[in-house]
Amino acid sequence: MIKILFICHGNICRSPMAEYIFKDLIFQEGIQDQFLVDSAATSTEEIGRDMYPPAKRKLKEKGIAFSRRQARQVRFDEYGKWDYIIGMDHWNHQNLKRLFKMDPQQKVYSLLADRDVADPWYTDDFETAYQDIVQGCREWLERITDDQTEFTYA
Repeated sequence: MIKILFICHGNICRSPMAEYIFKDLIFQEGIQDQFLVDSAATSTEEIGRDMYPPAKRKLKEKGIAFSRRQARQVRFDEYGKWDYIIGMDHWNHQNLKRLFKMDPQQKVYSLLADRDVADPWYTDDFETAYQDIVQGCREWLERITDDQTEFTYA
């Protein structure tokens, strides 16, 4: 099983959007049983809150299934659980490196190789965030499945 944790600052916009978008992509491919996908925050600011309503609206508009959830903060003791820990921006990446003692197993990555996913909490641009997240999730799915020689499609 391939285990992926998506990370953003508060776990109410970008990382849950990435979680549900990635789940939708693997469902479409019929490989959802081969993945464990979750999301979390680097901060404590939004712990316990549900996904931000505009993020929910964007997912609903795009036909992406989601459920009620509670924001949570990533913990140091989770490092061994995940194969890929994917942040939305350079601040997430920096905070994850600090939390995970410089990432000795090289599990911490950025969703996009060439830029940050702008935080729609501040920009109010959920469409651009959505498009960036879809692009990143598609690229990661392709990268992961290409790297898995034992990977099986349903």
